[in-house]
Amino acid sequence: MQAQTPVVTLVGKSWTLHVERVLETTLAENLAMIGESVAYFKALGKEVMYDAEHFFDGYRADPSYALEVLTAAARAGADCLVLCDTNGGSLPTDISRTVQAVRQHMEQIGLRGPLPMLGIHTHNDGALAVANALAAIQEGCLQVQGTINGYGERCGNMDLVPLIANAQLKLGYQCVSAEQLKQLTDVSQVVSAVANLNPDHHAPFVGKSSFAHKGGIHVAAIAKVEESYQHIDPTLVGNRKRIVVSELSGRGNVRMRAEELGLQLNGNESRVVERIKALENRGYHFEAAEGSFEMLVRRSDPAYEAPFELLDFTMIVEKRRSNDVYAQATVRLRVGDEVMHTAADGDGPVNALDQAIRKALAPHYPLLDEVKLVDFKVRIIDEHRGTAAIPRVTIESARDDERWSTIGASPNIIEASWLALWDSLELPIVRDMQRKRRNTQ
Repeated sequence: MQAQTPVVTLVGKSWTLHVERVLETTLAENLAMIGESVAYFKALGKEVMYDAEHFFDGYRADPSYALEVLTAAARAGADCLVLCDTNGGSLPTDISRTVQAVRQHMEQIGLRGPLPMLGIHTHNDGALAVANALAAIQEGCLQVQGTINGYGERCGNMDLVPLIANAQLKLGYQCVSAEQLKQLTDVSQVVSAVANLNPDHHAPFVGKSSFAHKGGIHVAAIAKVEESYQHIDPTLVGNRKRIVVSELSGRGNVRMRAEELGLQLNGNESRVVERIKALENRGYHFEAAEGSFEMLVRRSDPAYEAPFELLDFTMIVEKRRSNDVYAQATVRLRVGDEVMHTAADGDGPVNALDQAIRKALAPHYPLLDEVKLVDFKVRIIDEHRGTAAIPRVTIESARDDERWSTIGASPNIIEASWLALWDSLELPIVRDMQRKRRNTQ
């Protein structure tokens, strides 16, 4: 009571199995505890939400007892009865039929006051949490429990993000304002950051790939009629259309993606497409590395002048008697007519390589101090070759609010890292140069 909360949520058993074998009490005593608990908090002036745990399992096992549980809570004054699919095993048809039965029962028990509101609580163990919640809404449930991004135990709780989007855009329910709906993508990303988890790029509505188009037929269609391959306007939920490139891409993909980046191909579409296909045959994957795609397009311009050139590197990794691992990288780079030879230590070979490159470039491009490596991934492409497999390295970098991913693939993991680092550091430099040229025009 010290919390002084105006709303209290009580969780009670509605499945006979739990009452008798988990609580180890009688069915009658369980009903009494529910009624007394709800009545106690109502007497204190609280709004009471009663969560009927395992309700759908309980209803399947013994419908009459599961409904008695709700009756006990309702007659004690519960303001909302939340039907819980705690194990996440129900189907939408189960949910619909059961909610209908609950509504009919509540109308027949003869409560003196208004009927309590119905709510729904679903889990995603059958990959149906959102579908089950939507089925319950359509049968009259007005309160929905879930979490942003579906974070929760086992396979997750019901994801509020697609629930809100579907309910509002597809079913016509008013959940939030139109302006709040446009913040849905940002909210999803902020919650991911707070949870210290990478955003799910394939999350419906708000993921980076939700409105991504790769196949040449798709891209050709949306170039003419955007909604031809999109189930909603992505801007409604704060997302955007993306054109991605891969070995499946045609010239249209490359041209449209370049235009999104503000780049002109000047008739080089075919050359870029062939280069993409050749690199993807060697292990590259540009769908996951838009920064490297941008650098590929920029370098395809015959007039492109690289801000620096990585000439070669030497790597020393030594296991010492102290059990420490020592890594040092030595690199040679060219900036204009100047060739630099630098060395740096690091926590590992990739960190040492990064430090050595930055050390050489810092006097020429101080903005690199603002560029941070935020993610580093290694994936084996042809795992059947064991330790001889080709590693693919993907690096995600950030500068203020800008983020970009770059890629490198090589039989040698250090060279793959070198190639990904090269793109990750060159990209912010050329973007900065381009911005400065525009500002002086």
